[in-house]
Amino acid sequence: MKVVLKKILPNILYFFVFLCIWQALVTLFGIKEFIVPSPLTVLERIFNPAIAARYNWPIHLQRTIMEVVLSFLFTAVLGIGFAILITWSKVLSQILMPIFIMFNSLPKVAFAPMFLLWFGYGLVPNILIAFLVAFFPVVINSSTGLAAVEEDLLDLVRYLNASKLQIFIKIRIPNSLPYIFAGLKISATMCVVGAIVGEFIATDRGLGYLLRDAQAFIDTPTMFACLMLLSATGFLFFSIIQLAEKLCMPWNHRKAER
Repeated sequence: MKVVLKKILPNILYFFVFLCIWQALVTLFGIKEFIVPSPLTVLERIFNPAIAARYNWPIHLQRTIMEVVLSFLFTAVLGIGFAILITWSKVLSQILMPIFIMFNSLPKVAFAPMFLLWFGYGLVPNILIAFLVAFFPVVINSSTGLAAVEEDLLDLVRYLNASKLQIFIKIRIPNSLPYIFAGLKISATMCVVGAIVGEFIATDRGLGYLLRDAQAFIDTPTMFACLMLLSATGFLFFSIIQLAEKLCMPWNHRKAER
């Protein structure tokens, strides 16, 4: 508990200082609300029951979090799975990598109208867009980690008659964990971006939809409130991945603390 508080409290303090500086600059320079609202106005949009009721924050936040979580799970499972296939077989690597590179080079927003046509409004198009945005970093990082094993070590275990499956389970996968978690941390924030891109186009619910709606009415405080909630969602999600990394690789963090 003490370790958690030690990590969380500085971040809360930094955020509070940021809000104070923001409030001071808005007040000092007399910046109009429709250009940059004060943090007090933004927080009032979220936490004042009389105002917040008009925006249905829980419904929109729940939809966005659901899209982010589901797209991340698909990204993690399929990304790591394809990375294992690529590392396992050179033939599969030669077939799959050009396809992944081709899809990664395409703008993901271009897929949104097609997904909207195929699946209609709702959860599925947004999850698919977020998946496409976040998939490639997981595949590249994971496959790099699986391949980054010293040849001397591989020669030793082969000399001891280790099978290919044993090499993967006992050497390649444990060795690749730092790379896999690096890819997952990138993917966690990119899933948030992908979900918002989808909500701009193919949904009638979510923080992205609310942000687009507020933009149409030049409701700057609501736009900033959406951005604040999105930042908090991304930060929380990133922190969960960091915690999972620490639980899976305690030796790595003990080494870093020395």
